[in-house]
Amino acid sequence: MTTDLREPDHQADRESVHLLPQTKWLRSLHTIIRDRHADRERFVTNASRVIRQLVESGLEQLPFEQSDVLTPVGETYRGLGITPRICGVSIARAGESMESELRAISPGIRIGKILIQRDKETKLPHLYYSALPEDIGERHVLLLDPTLATGGTALTAIGVLLDQGVPEEHIVFVNVLSSPEGIEVVHRSHPGVRIVTSSIEEGLNENAYMRPGIGDFGDRYFGTDAVR
Repeated sequence: MTTDLREPDHQADRESVHLLPQTKWLRSLHTIIRDRHADRERFVTNASRVIRQLVESGLEQLPFEQSDVLTPVGETYRGLGITPRICGVSIARAGESMESELRAISPGIRIGKILIQRDKETKLPHLYYSALPEDIGERHVLLLDPTLATGGTALTAIGVLLDQGVPEEHIVFVNVLSSPEGIEVVHRSHPGVRIVTSSIEEGLNENAYMRPGIGDFGDRYFGTDAVR
C-alpha cells in the first residue's frame, strides 16, 4: 500500500505537533531511508539530512528575543537570538544518531543521555541509566529519539526530565517518525510537550511496528542489523 505523509488531524495536534513541510525533497529522503535494501552508508547519509531539518525545526519552537547586530557596512540588522539556555537529551541508543546534527548546529551544547529498554516478557519500558546536566531544570530540552511508536519509552523519558524539574512546556520531543497512537499517548499525559517530526505514520501493526515504517532505526544507523 502506498501512503502520503500525513498532516495532523486534530486541532490539539496542530498546536503541539510540528510536522516538517512535506516537500518533494523530504519525500525523496524518506524513500531512501525506508528502502529495506539501502546500505548503511546511504541510510546514515540521508537520515542525517532529515535529522538536520528536524533539529532546526525543534530549535524554532524555543523562545527568541530581539538581538541587533552591526553589519560590515555600518547598518543595524534587527535580528533574533534564542532566549533560554538549552540542552539535548538522547534516548540511547537510537537517539545518539541525532546528536551530531544538534552539535553541528549548536556547537558546545550540553547533551545528556537516558537509557531505557523494554522487558522482553512484559514489554514494559525499564529505566536503566540517566546522565543529565545538573542544571537541566533551568534549561529547555530537545529530547531526541528517531521513532515514537507506542509512546511507552517516551513517557518514561519525559518522566525522568520532569523529576529533574524540567517543565513539560520546556520539552521538545524530536522524532524522524511518529505514530498517531504514540502522539496520542504522549499528549494525553503531557499536553505541554511539543513534538517535531518528519512523518506521521499510518499507524501500528499487530506487533506494534509502525506502518509503513523504517525498521529498527538504531540497528540500521549503527550497522548492527542482521546481515541480509
